[in-house]
Amino acid sequence: MTTTARSRSQAPAADPDSELPTDFVDDRPPVDDAFDTTYVEKKAKPPMIMVWRNIILMGALHLLAVYAVTLVPSAKPLTWLWAAFCFLLSALGVTAGAHRLWSHRSYTATTPLRMFLAIANSMAFQNHIYEWARDHRVHHKFSETDADPHNASRGFFFSHVGWLMVRKHPDVIEKGKKLDLSDLEADPVVMFQKKYYKPSVVLLCFVLPTFVPWYFWDETLWISYFLAAILRYTLVLNATWLVNSAAHMFGNRPYDRTINPRENRFVAFGAIGEGFHNYHHTFPYDYSTSEYGWRGNITTCFIDAVCWLGLASNCKRASQEVILARRRRTGDGSIRSG
Repeated sequence: MTTTARSRSQAPAADPDSELPTDFVDDRPPVDDAFDTTYVEKKAKPPMIMVWRNIILMGALHLLAVYAVTLVPSAKPLTWLWAAFCFLLSALGVTAGAHRLWSHRSYTATTPLRMFLAIANSMAFQNHIYEWARDHRVHHKFSETDADPHNASRGFFFSHVGWLMVRKHPDVIEKGKKLDLSDLEADPVVMFQKKYYKPSVVLLCFVLPTFVPWYFWDETLWISYFLAAILRYTLVLNATWLVNSAAHMFGNRPYDRTINPRENRFVAFGAIGEGFHNYHHTFPYDYSTSEYGWRGNITTCFIDAVCWLGLASNCKRASQEVILARRRRTGDGSIRSG
């Protein structure tokens, strides 16, 4: 079931409805998804504090991933397929789970589906759902400011991975504490995963991907570990990070030329549908994160499939009228996405 949105929020104080044109189609997102125009960055910038543990671990992980690439020719074809399956599963834990379901509440999921997505999210190992969703909501409310966890205005490297190598800006922490996260706290699946996150990551991100090829088709433990665990994990991380970096810098802006997020088909391919970023930041409540449905969007295909199975419902969608009106009003004039 898909619901179409026409009027999604109250008008902000700085832009009262009385000042809007008479033919205005209200396409603004819900208040909790909307950019906070009242936030003002402080002139004094705090010192950047390096987190050396993260720097060493991230460096080591990527070096091991480079080594893992050299093992690909030695792996059995079934191991390649298994690693690809684990990539898809863990990516869905982020895109369909932490992002579209728990961060934006763009559709409703039954308990079995939420449990499946929480398992997939632990396989992705990108912080537990509660923290991921909190930081993502802060990102939308304060995008490209000091309160944005991966502020793209600080450069490609920072928005890609650098933000994980330094202490969070105090404004990120302050704004995150003020968010209403009661929906996450009321979800027993989210809180169970949060409580048992570390053992779930060890089991689902590393042990299970390594065990299956070794046990079922006699792949070596060495190759199983480096391909299905290390290389797969590193690729999923970077696919997600590219949404924060490349999709905020490279591409066109057919829906809102006044914001940095772009339409980037390369990122959409790697992040299974998350690269239509100008659309997403313009209509963050849309479960598809794209105007074009299944096109280049495996995550939307998955959500539609689980809806058909009766495991999900109430998918929110921007109407075509709203999309076309927004294109004309704030778009950059380009037609195609990416």
